[in-house]
Amino acid sequence: TPTSASWLNLVERWFAELTQKKLKRGVHRSVQALERDIRAWLTDWNDQPRPFVWTKTADEILDKVAAYCHRISDSGH
Repeated sequence: TPTSASWLNLVERWFAELTQKKLKRGVHRSVQALERDIRAWLTDWNDQPRPFVWTKTADEILDKVAAYCHRISDSGH
């Protein structure tokens, strides 16, 4: 089990991928059809693993978070 919370970002990203590829785009007429589709996607994911490619540097991400924090701290709430 990972000892830091950073691995949660990968878990969240994985669920976002599942949601985008199967849940939002799929048409399932039953729970069984949805389950079959998800299981097939999982099999493909595990048979052909692909690394996540980060498109921003850590500094870019931190700058964006800092700007967001500054914006919400000035919101008057």
